[in-house]
Amino acid sequence: MPRYAQLVMGPAGSGKSTYCSIMVQHCETLNRSVQVVNLDPAAEHFDYDVMADIRELIEVDDVMEDDSLRFGPNGGLVFCMEYFANNFDWLEECLGHVEDDYILFDCPGQIELYTHLPVMKHFVDKLQQWEFHVCGVFLVDSQFMVESFKFISGAMAALSAMVSLEISQINVMSKMDLLSKKAKSEIEKYLDPDMYSALDDSTDLLKSRQFKKLTKAICGLIDDYSIVRFLPLDRSDEESINIVLQHIDFAIQYGEDLEFKEPKEKEEEKSSAFDEFFQDGVDE
Repeated sequence: MPRYAQLVMGPAGSGKSTYCSIMVQHCETLNRSVQVVNLDPAAEHFDYDVMADIRELIEVDDVMEDDSLRFGPNGGLVFCMEYFANNFDWLEECLGHVEDDYILFDCPGQIELYTHLPVMKHFVDKLQQWEFHVCGVFLVDSQFMVESFKFISGAMAALSAMVSLEISQINVMSKMDLLSKKAKSEIEKYLDPDMYSALDDSTDLLKSRQFKKLTKAICGLIDDYSIVRFLPLDRSDEESINIVLQHIDFAIQYGEDLEFKEPKEKEEEKSSAFDEFFQDGVDE
């Protein structure tokens, strides 16, 4: 029986833990079993239960307070993740192997973990050895993407993760519910972007003589790959959440071997109708 995993990535503050919370609640409504694993050794708070927490293995504060190491926050986090990479057996023991494994891995926000350090690539390889179908979910705060030069930066970060990890990846613009109506209409052009038109719409800084050639080369790189597309995620809109989940499920081929389960609301309605029928029979 295959196992399924989402690798929830993105810059610090992009809403990774909030995304996990949204998906857990949404899947509960659909009567789907979803578990979360925290892989951020610097995490402080999340409002859902986790089946495994990397802070039980190693924590950033402990590393920073160690007199023999003397790391800062960023170096401490990298050290923690490298230590984790040498102790994958700890995670394997925590995960076990139950039916219908579907796990969200809430990852740290340091972008270098996905671009030029091998830690997360090794983790992906290990998950695949454990028979997981893995999909990367790269989140970027939509409030960060409303200007062309910021969008180009976010798209490059997403592309770097896709090329480095070599897995299916769904890119998501999070926090759409926090945008004004005007900002939402302006951001539509960035969901399936024409990079050269983004350059034309950009600020004078990007089109200046000093940066224009560099920016054009970057836009050409993203456009040539033609794989950086974004889905909007609005936590107040169930359809938006469902569309994101459907894209991920399709990428990892989730559900092909599973029996159909009715959503929890329909189960409750059916149970209520049965109780009423049974009670009527007793009364007669």
